[in-house]
Amino acid sequence: MQAAEPTYEEARDELIQIVAKLEAGGTTLEESLALWQRGEELAALCERYLDGARAKLDAASAADEADHTSPS
Repeated sequence: MQAAEPTYEEARDELIQIVAKLEAGGTTLEESLALWQRGEELAALCERYLDGARAKLDAASAADEADHTSPS
């Protein structure tokens, strides 16, 4: 069974923690690589969330624009 996908906020917060761990150092190469890989996954997930939000905003903006330009 696969774990539920984290929300944008959860993914962002975990990514922040990973970056802090990597910047602090003190992890083995293997641990660093695992953290990096998880960070890449989280960054891609955040990008998908943001792309979806942009698409919704674009659609809403286009609909609003169509409402204002169509004859009443």
